[in-house]
Amino acid sequence: MSSKKTILLVDDDIDLLENTAYLIKSIGYDVTIAEDGQEAVVKYKDIRPDLTIMDVKMPKMDGFDAFFKIKQFDSNAKVILITAFVLDEKKHLKAKNMSLITTINKPYSFEQLEEIVTKYA
Repeated sequence: MSSKKTILLVDDDIDLLENTAYLIKSIGYDVTIAEDGQEAVVKYKDIRPDLTIMDVKMPKMDGFDAFFKIKQFDSNAKVILITAFVLDEKKHLKAKNMSLITTINKPYSFEQLEEIVTKYA
């Protein structure tokens, strides 16, 4: 088993997902990817990552609903949401009350992402 910390990266934008995964791997983390919220919940339960970075707006299940399911499964889950859109205030408040670490806006810089990963993973 790897001693590296594992990041679960979730986004329906495949190019962004693959590029971000490559960048996170380049700074020394293992990365598992998922393309929607449903897949994220399944993979979270399987790998128990050190940190989950997940897009909000996705097909099948959005990032907030996936966050709520992950938190039901593991109340200590560390999750950061990313978005390019205005957030649903009610869901965002509920997520913050359930220990959402933070929300970052797209586009984000690699430096911003690296800082967040090293701080919270």
